[in-house]
Amino acid sequence: MPLSIPTYWRHVITVLGGAVGAQALPLLAAPLITRLCTPAEVGTFSVWLGVVAVAAIGATLRLETAMILDRDSAAQRTCFAVVAYSASVAALLLTACALLARLLGLPIAQQQPWPALLTIGMAAWMTAYMQTILAYATSRSAFGAAARARICSAAGIALAQVGLLLLGVGGVALAAGQLIGLAGGLLAAFLLLAPPLAWPGWRPAEDQRRYLRRHDRFWRYTLPSNLLNVMVSQLPLLLIGARHGALAAGLFALTQRVLGAPIALVAASVLEVFKRQSVHDFQAHGNCRDAYRYTFKALLLLGIGPSLALWLFSPQLFAFAFGENWRPAGELARILAPLYFLNFIASPLSYVFFVAGKQKVDLLWQIALFSMTISVFLAPATLEQSVRWYATGYSLLYLVYLCMSYRCAENRGATA
Repeated sequence: MPLSIPTYWRHVITVLGGAVGAQALPLLAAPLITRLCTPAEVGTFSVWLGVVAVAAIGATLRLETAMILDRDSAAQRTCFAVVAYSASVAALLLTACALLARLLGLPIAQQQPWPALLTIGMAAWMTAYMQTILAYATSRSAFGAAARARICSAAGIALAQVGLLLLGVGGVALAAGQLIGLAGGLLAAFLLLAPPLAWPGWRPAEDQRRYLRRHDRFWRYTLPSNLLNVMVSQLPLLLIGARHGALAAGLFALTQRVLGAPIALVAASVLEVFKRQSVHDFQAHGNCRDAYRYTFKALLLLGIGPSLALWLFSPQLFAFAFGENWRPAGELARILAPLYFLNFIASPLSYVFFVAGKQKVDLLWQIALFSMTISVFLAPATLEQSVRWYATGYSLLYLVYLCMSYRCAENRGATA
């Protein structure tokens, strides 16, 4: 049966409570980390983490999203088997490519310590499998258990990173702490959610191949679309590092982390509930217009205050929280605040493209975004000019994105 608005908000609060717990320790740890690490070390780790994030998206083939639509137990078990296989292949290939890049002397690999290169595939595998388990939890409305698993992972990462830095391990402590926290989060997720167990074979079985054919829209359209989206989020960091150096990359990385926190904290929590409700409404009524509208209003009200504060006071806030050396990151945050406000609203609502079967529309938009990002950061300009152009172009594209997603929520044939 459909969720009433009070029930909808109870689910949001449950997921949000877990997200607050999951983000509290990392946010508290950030001022310590920025005082124990140089901006260059933060930039090096952020590049490693960005590669992991991109690889993890590809490793799942985005089939974990299909579990929310296809809630049959046997189908979900097959989904886990497919992801276990694809993630294992992706992890091996990523590690091999990282080592080859180092042997060939590529600068992006030369900046990374050997332990980080050797474990980059493992980090991508764990991230991909964690995403799959959390999608399984959403399909079962197990929001509370998923929230606790997130808290375990985030707390483990923060505590391990700070602890290793205090022990004098150095910049590699950030990657090592990420691995420790991911392992702890996976263990907690298995204990709390008891997902189906799956082991990768030498090749996909017949039922796995049938599953891939049945959900081909996800790996044909959603996967490249999401890969483009994640690459767009990482491209500025990579291109800034290449053109302006590791210091600039570290400053931009901190800006991304701070501005992205509300999206990870609140918007992602709303998304978990919107996923389930939009699927139900579409199946029952042929559209999810009402769920879209009150989700949009909720995100607008939740995001306007923090975004305004960042736009007005971010240089002072960054200098106070992270140290005077990080004030330039606050200047970048001021430029990017309007963009992240639109991102905060649009990101959860983008799930309606999957529900309405309009992944191709989303892919075309992602291609436009990717093209804009490449053009902006390859153009000859100062760091501030590039960031301003990027924020302006991205914001205009987000306004188009919101219009398209609302048309999908209404299920208008013209959207296609």
